[in-house]
Amino acid sequence: MRDDIHEVLFSEEDIRRRVKELGAQITLDYAGKSPLLIGILKGCFVFLADVSRCIDMDCEIRFLTASSYGFSSVTSGKVRIDKDIDFEIEGRHVIVIEDILDSGVTLTALCDYIRERKPASLKICALLDKPARRQVNVSIDYLGFECPDEFVVGYGLDYAERYRNLPFIASLKPEIYS
Repeated sequence: MRDDIHEVLFSEEDIRRRVKELGAQITLDYAGKSPLLIGILKGCFVFLADVSRCIDMDCEIRFLTASSYGFSSVTSGKVRIDKDIDFEIEGRHVIVIEDILDSGVTLTALCDYIRERKPASLKICALLDKPARRQVNVSIDYLGFECPDEFVVGYGLDYAERYRNLPFIASLKPEIYS
């Protein structure tokens, strides 16, 4: 598995430090509130677990499943929501937790879907932002790192369901996903 890695971009320590900062900022911004964290599966699961433990307040955690990639390394442009919302959003302060903002297609569709359910507020917390791939303008409220235009894996991010368990974020050798 590690032989498939081209370069480590964000170390375990870099991630731990930044996640702690994001949790502290969310705690400050939501003082006196009880935010609803909605994780977008599958890639967010490690990031959501870590950032939620750094939020020092009561919060609810729920999940949605959506994708526009499947087993490809590029978006299909068609968003598929596999797990529908089966919990109350109206009037809640919602923070969408996403692993990576790439094209913006999936996240825009999900945010529109959530807005239809009338949250009190909606913010986005993304571990990575890859602006070079953006097709739709999306504003990130809480950002971990800006990511170069490389295919990245680790810390929950995958290629064909592999590499999620790496404790760091790294670029994958092109011959692996080409």
